[in-house]
Formats: sequence, structure tokens, C-alpha cells
Amino acid sequence: MSRDRLLKGFEVELFTGRRDGRNVGIAAAAQRELEGFVTEPDHRNLEYVTAPESDYEPLKEALLSPRRALRRWLQSRDLTLLPGSTLSLGDATRFERSDPSNPYHDLIESTYGTNVVTASIHINLGIKDPGDLFRALRLIRCEAALILALSASSPFLNGEATGAHSQRWLQFPLTPAHVPLFLDHQHFVGWTEEQIAAGRMHNVRHLWTSVRPNGPERPHQLNRLELRICDLITDPDALLAVTTLLELRIQQILRDPSAHDPMTRSSLSLSELEKLSLSNDRSAAWSSLEATLHHWEHGRPVLCKDWLMTLIESVEPLAEELHLSEQLEPLGSILEKGNQAMRWLAGIKAGGTIESVMIESIQAMEAEEASRASAPVQRSLG
Repeated sequence: MSRDRLLKGFEVELFTGRRDGRNVGIAAAAQRELEGFVTEPDHRNLEYVTAPESDYEPLKEALLSPRRALRRWLQSRDLTLLPGSTLSLGDATRFERSDPSNPYHDLIESTYGTNVVTASIHINLGIKDPGDLFRALRLIRCEAALILALSASSPFLNGEATGAHSQRWLQFPLTPAHVPLFLDHQHFVGWTEEQIAAGRMHNVRHLWTSVRPNGPERPHQLNRLELRICDLITDPDALLAVTTLLELRIQQILRDPSAHDPMTRSSLSLSELEKLSLSNDRSAAWSSLEATLHHWEHGRPVLCKDWLMTLIESVEPLAEELHLSEQLEPLGSILEKGNQAMRWLAGIKAGGTIESVMIESIQAMEAEEASRASAPVQRSLG
């Protein structure tokens, strides 16, 4: 079945800290002593990347194995991994540099401050044909709010509930402020060169939007779609379910572009779709599954949860054909019980505290890693 599926890989950002949920930075030391981890500008979070896989079962172990290795290393320092995509119980008033001598980090700190100190999941799916890639990008850009709603896990900041379900997406600086739905590859190349020349992007990587094209030599050589809007999803089954929905939507547009490409299917212009997508993303960040969104086909309002239910139903025949129905099942639980942010907020409404719900999730992360056979530990480089 792998020949019918897209290559998939993840960039996983994680916070480190104490078992009470307080953030403690240690990324620079982790990068020195462990294989496969890289730093972010602030040392309270770090990142690892999984190798591309077509099938889903290897992806689950690829997600968990680095977490186990990192956790064992952290345990010797009386630290652990933290859930959530913002500094839930941390200090967001000050930047804690992972590399004080790095000039690019100077730029990040002075320009954005701790607004960029977040943890997320970037989902990459391989699409080599440029026409296919930009059609898929248009579709996923218009539906990115749905994926954010499933993944929302950042209702807290500085020890307080912010009123949002994804505080991360509300605070993260979208750059440039306006990104069109690209007509094709050449449009993307020309637009990127214009942004860099105008100083709105500092380099080809400085495109921080809900979804972007990626590849070995941007903007010219592209081979994948990168979804960047997701909050951190610590449950690998839930993450793989979200990825399955994303893949199935892309498979649908690859098979029948005219039925799914917003450029030809929508009654709205591309400029209107850009504004609609930004508005939907923001609404999903505030209220996730409970948000009122506007459908890209016609612009009419729709409840996020209802749109997702319709979308999941629409991909079920293809999921059965590709033997992916089981992979979709965790989405039902998210729609029924809520995403991570909604469950945390429900716990607080029932009498818990931010600290208590975070501690419970810290323990759940550890239990999930221990539930599968341990992979070989990636040991020290030096």
C-alpha cells in the first residue's frame, strides 16, 4: 500500500522543564550530547525531525523514539518533557538565548521577542510535481483552520488562561503579513525574490505562514508541502490521525483537481480566499472546534466541528481504499471529547489548576512513550 501513499515526516518542537510544568531551558546542552536534536533561539525548547516514511506504523515509533532518548537524558537532570505549545507556566517576559553569539538569533529576539517561543508540529508531505504541489497548497491553506482546531493545545501563558485555545497561533508573527494563494511555482519564485529584496523576508526560510512549499533549494527546488499551523500534539495516534486526514485531502485533489482546487472551485477570488483563510485561522485559534468559520467554496458560515465531520465523511471511501480507515479513528474521539486545550480548560472548570492539568498530561506523555518497546538510545556524541 505504501506506493499509493505520500512520503510523510515531522518536525517536532518540545519544551523542557520540571515535573510541575515549569519551563527550564537546556537545549544547547541537549544538542551537544544527543544525536538528532537542534536548538531554537530560546533554549527552553528544542526540535527533532523524523525521516520520511510512506507507511504509518514506522512513523509512530519515529515520533516516540527520540522522546524516549531525550527523556532519559533529562531524567538525570531531574527534568522532563512538557506538553503544550506556549510557556504555560513559564516566563514569557524574557528571552533565554540558546546561542548568545548567533547573529540570526539577535534578529529574532530583537524583532519578535518571546512571541516565537512556542512548540509545534510541522507536518511534511512529499509532492514532487509543481502543479500538484501548488494545487494542494491552495486547498490546505483554505482548510488549515480545521487542522489547527484539531490540534489546539495552548490555552495558557505565564500561568494564566488567555481565553484562546491556541495562544501560540495568535501570538506567532506571521511573516510576511500577506501571503497570496500562489498561482503556480513561478509565481512563488517571483514573489519570494520580491519579499527578500524588499526586506520583508530575511532569507528563503523566513516564510512563516500556515502552510508553505518546501524543498532542498527553496524557492526553486521544491518537493513537499509543509503544514506549520499545528499546535503540539503529544499523542502520536492523534497526530497520525490528523496527518491521515491531511494526506487524504491531498490525495483527493491529486486525483480530481477540478473538484477540490479553490482556484477553480470557489466562487471567491484568490484575494478573498487569502483574507478568508487568515480570518478562519484566527477564529480557530480562539475557539477551535467551537469556532464559526467561513467555507472556502462560497464564503458562508459553518461551525468548525460540523465542517470537520463533513470532511471526514467525504474522505472515508478513499481511506477504505488505501487501508487508512483505522488511522482516522482517533479523530472521532477529538470531536467528541475535545482537543487538548478544551480538555485542559474543562479540567480547570471542574476544579483543577493549570499546574494540575499540566502534571496529568506530563504523566500521560511518559506513559505513551513507555507503552511501546524501547528503541535504541541515541547516545552522546562527545
